[in-house]
Amino acid sequence: MQTKTVEIEVYDKREKLTTTIQVEQLSDNVFRTTENELFNCRLTLGTEFETRLNKEGKHEIIKITKDSDFVTRRFFLTPQFKESEYRLLGDEIMKQGGFWQVDFGGIATINLPRDSKLNIDEIFKIFDFKPTEIKD
Repeated sequence: MQTKTVEIEVYDKREKLTTTIQVEQLSDNVFRTTENELFNCRLTLGTEFETRLNKEGKHEIIKITKDSDFVTRRFFLTPQFKESEYRLLGDEIMKQGGFWQVDFGGIATINLPRDSKLNIDEIFKIFDFKPTEIKD
């Protein structure tokens, strides 16, 4: 089966929460995330998972079959910097083979390859930026 990008609804039984996420469909019931799911911290960029359809037609995760190859960190952004300044950091993350996204205009998710030499904490320190990190 050739992979294709689709949007699916994922139901998390533990949290009793349904979210919608873009994924690559690897087989009938196996998917790989193409973005970070904001409300389900297990589903970060590149995570592969198996599902089954429940009676409402939503995908329930049976198991994570492959963890993401990225280190993922989330932060609350502050108005301390302009959007263009945040974009400079995002561009550098992309040059390093990473990914970044901003949700709701104020929650940044950064994905860096595990072997990346980019030190986000050092960059924050240089610019005296002290964002609140969101931990799982």
